[in-house]
Formats: sequence, structure tokens, C-alpha cells
Amino acid sequence: MDRMCSTLVLVLALIVTSVCADEHINFVMWKPNQPELWREVIATFERESGVRIVREIGPHSSTSAHALLAQKLKNRDPNLDVFLMDVIWPPEFASAGWAMPLDELFPVEDRQDFFSGAITACTFRNKIYGVPFWISGGLLYYRKDLLKTYRMKPPKTWDELVRQAKKIVRGERERNRVLWGYSGQFKQYEGLVCNMQEFLLSNRGKLLDLEDRRSTLDNTSNIEAIRYVRDRIIGSVAPRGVLTYEEPESLHLFIQGHAVFHRNWPYAWEIANSPKKSRIAGRVAITLLPHFPKGRSVSTLGGWQFGISAFSRKKRRAWEFIKFMTSPRIQKLFALRASQAPARRSLYMDPEVLSRNPHFATLKAVFDITVPRPLLPLYPLYSDILQRFYSRAISFKDSAVKLLARQADKKVQDLLSLSEAAGR
Repeated sequence: MDRMCSTLVLVLALIVTSVCADEHINFVMWKPNQPELWREVIATFERESGVRIVREIGPHSSTSAHALLAQKLKNRDPNLDVFLMDVIWPPEFASAGWAMPLDELFPVEDRQDFFSGAITACTFRNKIYGVPFWISGGLLYYRKDLLKTYRMKPPKTWDELVRQAKKIVRGERERNRVLWGYSGQFKQYEGLVCNMQEFLLSNRGKLLDLEDRRSTLDNTSNIEAIRYVRDRIIGSVAPRGVLTYEEPESLHLFIQGHAVFHRNWPYAWEIANSPKKSRIAGRVAITLLPHFPKGRSVSTLGGWQFGISAFSRKKRRAWEFIKFMTSPRIQKLFALRASQAPARRSLYMDPEVLSRNPHFATLKAVFDITVPRPLLPLYPLYSDILQRFYSRAISFKDSAVKLLARQADKKVQDLLSLSEAAGR
């Protein structure tokens, strides 16, 4: 009898041990640029926590990754625990009831070290649904050698940029007949929304009045900024070809030495300064984007954040993983090993981080002025309206900007009404 009891206890112990050893959470993410580093970090978490991470790696495209994740969440998949969200997804996921509110796990005092723009992007109807992992924002790249030659300082306003660009292009005409003053992203896609938001808001414009649930594209400041892009940027200091440019094409023009100024995200720094990829390596610097005389510099927020599925059965374990991945220790590791811009402000004062990434000192100033795109559950439909509006407004010299703005406002108002009806 004693022997049977001993055997039973041993069997039960083995079962418990087996169950504990197989404890895991499921994590969906996009295809990473640094797979080895991700494997190393996840292995560290598994070793320290005893919890295994089962990863499903989606496409590198944000749109494709969204489709994969949305399908799982629509199906209330209980095996999905943690996921990475693009900065424009939290309102949609929160409104649909897909993402778990994190207020009890992520109190206000724990959010203080994160850039405010990133926290705002994770917040919907006064609840927070994500924890920022890395941050991005639009910034101005420029040829520091050319500005030095012509005794110029980086432009503070768009007018200064236009004047400097024209003077430098004239002065360099004999040496570089294909030099342009500016390169950005003006194709009809999400990047156009980001670029135009920076122009409009830097002229004290306003896209939406969320309190009154009203679209405000047709206001004086917005119209002025759009006309400025149409008349002073496109086909003037920038080639008309930028109307077909996304990030790769606009960056290519710059790194081939054919543009004085260039708007892009922080990722372009490594490329622009790589002797293997860039003809202007070592001659590039970055600064805040310009603004209009009565406005201030604005940078459109980009980046990714962690969220927890509302249908997960392992929410506490999922939170342990998020807390680990967004800790100063791990964000610093990604900054040192992958030059990934951390979402924590304190790391931009870390000597080791700055030694490895001296341009982070400027990035901190950029990230302090980041502004999220409008926090709307139906953001993809809203973005589509804006893309069509902006593209028509800046592509034709005789475009009726004000009329187009009114038409776009009407479409946005219909969308807001649809969103309200769906939320009831």
C-alpha cells in the first residue's frame, strides 16, 4: 500500500512538472529585421520566467500583419495572448473589444518614462490598451556639407528651407545638374497622410474636432498649408516625381546625392550613413522638421506597441512578457544592438546608448513633438479619404483646394456618423 501511494505521488509530481514545463503564451508579431536578437531576448525571458513563448511571425507589411491579427481577434482565438500593434491600431482594437484595457497593470506613474505621444496613441476613451515598444517620427535629413559650404544653418521654417534649397541648387548646378532641393513621400498612400499632417499642424491647422465630432479640413490654416505644398514644394524644390514616391524612392534620391533636404523616419539614418549604400555617407545630419511662421515643428508619430488579447486565458503571464520586453534593460539592448529607438525617454540620456547612437540626442527632441494620427476606430477608412483628398489637392496646379476640402469633410462626417452608430 505504501509503495502504491509513493508511486501515485511520483506520477502526480511528474504530471505537475510536465504541465509547468509546458506553460507557454502565444505571441503574434511582424517579421523582424533582427531575428537573432529577438531569439536571444525571448530565450532570456523563457530562462528567467520559466514560461515558453510560442511565436507566430506575420508579414513585414503593416497592412498584411493587421489582416492576420484582425482575423484571429475577430474569431476570439483563445490561444492568442500577446501581439504587437502598429501605432494606428489601438482605437480600432479597443473599440471592437479585441484588446484588453491595461490600466490596472500599467498605472499612470509607470507611464511617465514613455514619450507622451506614444502613450496618447495607446489611449482610447480614457483607457490605455498598449505599452510602447519602440517609437518613430518624421524628421528632416540634410546635407550638412552643402549647408556648411553656403554658410547656412538648418532651416527652422518652410520658407527658409525653400530659400536655402533654391540657392544651393543654383550654386551646385555646374557640378550636379540633377540636384533637387527636397525629397519626401507624396504618393497616394499612408505616408502621404503622415507628410501632410506635418505640414498642416505646423501651420496651426487642425484635422478633427473630436469633442464636437466634426471634420475641420476646410479651415484657413489647413488650406494655406496644402496650397504651400502644391505651389512651393511639388515641382519647385522637389521634383514632380515625388507624387509617386514612398519611403524607398524618396530616400534613394537623397542617398544618391540628388537632394539637399529629405523627410523620412529614423530608420533611414543607418542607410544614409552607410558607405556601402549611400554616396553621401558621413555628410548627413538630422534636425526637426520646419514649421510655418506662426506655428511649431510637428512630427507624425510612428512605432509599435504591445497589447494583450481580451480573449486570452493567460493575461497575467502575457503582462509579465510585456513588462519584460518594454523594460529599460531590454529597450536598451535593442538600442545598442539594433539602433532601435526606445520608447523610454530616460534611455536618451544613457551615455552608453548615446555613444553607440549619437544621433539619438536629436531624436529625443523629435520624439518630444510627435503627434499621433487621429485616434479613430475606423482609421483605415478615414485615411483613405485623406489620401484621395491630399493627392488631388497637391497634384494639380489649378486644384480647387477649398472645394476639395469641403467634399472631404462631408465624407469624414459620414464616416464619424457610421462610427457612432456602430458604437451604440
